[in-house]
Amino acid sequence: MVINTNNLTFTFGDQTVVKSLSLQVPEGSIYGFLGPNGAGKTTTIKLLLNLLKTQEGSIHVFDLELESNRIKILSQIGSLIEQPAIYLHLSGKENLLNRALLLQIPEKRVDEMLALVHLQDAAHKKAGQYSLGMKQRLGIALALLSDPKLLILDEPTNGLDPNGIIEIRELLMKLTGEYKKTVFISSHLLAEIQRMATHVGIINHGELMFQGSIHELEALSKPSVQIETDRTVDAANFLKKNNIDVAEVNDHYLYVPYTSKENMGGINTLLNQNGYTVYSINKQQQDLEKLFLAITQNA
Repeated sequence: MVINTNNLTFTFGDQTVVKSLSLQVPEGSIYGFLGPNGAGKTTTIKLLLNLLKTQEGSIHVFDLELESNRIKILSQIGSLIEQPAIYLHLSGKENLLNRALLLQIPEKRVDEMLALVHLQDAAHKKAGQYSLGMKQRLGIALALLSDPKLLILDEPTNGLDPNGIIEIRELLMKLTGEYKKTVFISSHLLAEIQRMATHVGIINHGELMFQGSIHELEALSKPSVQIETDRTVDAANFLKKNNIDVAEVNDHYLYVPYTSKENMGGINTLLNQNGYTVYSINKQQQDLEKLFLAITQNA
């Protein structure tokens, strides 16, 4: 595990913002840290970066305890918290050169990062004239300049248009695929995390409600069979009389729990043989957003 926290707890005054949080972030993963606004995501990230001091519990990064190995660990982490720290009066390249000088990194690395985040054509343009998406990509380039093993990003797609979101998604997937980085990304954009994350942690009111691979999360959702017929209510009553559970009926569709492809075909045949015209029948998987709401509301 690249990140391993054990019973991490943090309190502001009399308010406990992070409660007994035990995160496990596998090497080479894109770990989506999900939760509504105010759930404790940013506080957790600040604890992981030692910007806030650990009060209770422990944090291990790269199998090392954070407090006692702070410099060694942080030298291998790149981060982007809330908004990128860029000089608006400098060009994109000048921002990177300035950081490279501070970190004593060869200048050729700057051009590599500009190419990686697709900013080479805007390298000499003032950063103040960049779009929001370009600023975010410059922020990620700054975070990657020292070639860190771990990238920690706090809401990097916040406020971006669809094109900007796609660009960041493709960049992060490239970092884990081609460059073998581990990415820890907080977000409340659930559908976006579903498209790129390999692992997910869901936090609400400072507590971890779920942790596991994206496949384990999807397995929690109960798939259903969506059926469109010429007589929806009649068909639902007919299925009930034949001991088939009907989960939901609305003006357009009826839904029954999915058990197997064979069972779905049997329902289709049964309806057809008894005078019902089936316009469509298909398996529906509950999306991550509905599942997220179910998990946090049950809490």
